[in-house]
Amino acid sequence: MATAHLLRRASSAFLFSTTNPLRSCSPLVRLQHPRAAMATDSSTAPFQKIQIQREDTTFDAYVVGKENAPGIVVLQEWWGVDYEIKNHAIHISQLGGGYRALIPDLYRGKVALDVAEAQHLMEGLDWQGAVKDIQASVKWLKSNGSPKVGVTGYCMGGALSIASGVLVPEVDAVVAFYGTPSSELADPSKAKAPIQAHFGEHDSFVGFSDVTAAKSLEEKLKSSGIPYEVHIYPGCSHAFMNTSPEALKRKKGMGLTDENQEAVDLAWSRFSSWMGRFLGSA
Repeated sequence: MATAHLLRRASSAFLFSTTNPLRSCSPLVRLQHPRAAMATDSSTAPFQKIQIQREDTTFDAYVVGKENAPGIVVLQEWWGVDYEIKNHAIHISQLGGGYRALIPDLYRGKVALDVAEAQHLMEGLDWQGAVKDIQASVKWLKSNGSPKVGVTGYCMGGALSIASGVLVPEVDAVVAFYGTPSSELADPSKAKAPIQAHFGEHDSFVGFSDVTAAKSLEEKLKSSGIPYEVHIYPGCSHAFMNTSPEALKRKKGMGLTDENQEAVDLAWSRFSSWMGRFLGSA
């Protein structure tokens, strides 16, 4: 899958850099259960663990927020369902009049501890199967009280959220953060749902989430005829929305040292306006 190849190329350059503190990590994958990787903020949240069936597969998902409110499927970064994606889901559930946020476990319980493991897990992801997981998650929310449902995601999840706006007809709106799908997975020029996308000016994931990728996405969305917005944040790098102490420490270990709360607040404001416009709030 080309999306995985783009991320693999960028992460490989990082892994074998002389300044990378993780370059000596064993390639063996050491995995945690999602709860073992949760930080304090999200571990105390009232998440409901559910199981969703699609075709002959059952997967876990985590739900938080107000019942019968508009729903938002929240898609993980390449780390898995860890503390930071749960932090995002909690925040999303409290925006506007309230949302019901659902995180599908695309890795089936596995969570990476470092970049090498995250790369391994992402390379092993069935991307078409992940889109089916997203569709099943959207349908679950709609059949359980959410009148409209949006999809959002970060990095790997950002690419998948855009793909869902192309491939999943039940999706009512998309907000994607620093990720674009490969042409083999989905063509944004054929998007059916309104898409808003956010990128950092200094993102170095070439062809996936750098400024060139952002501008290419914008051109494709322009030809789709659907409502769209593409925002580029000056001075920000990849994963600029991750602001918890644990996430900042992890980012610094990857050489991502930027912190810009104004950009984060602006992105959340734009997110809230977009989802409020197309999903409404109870």
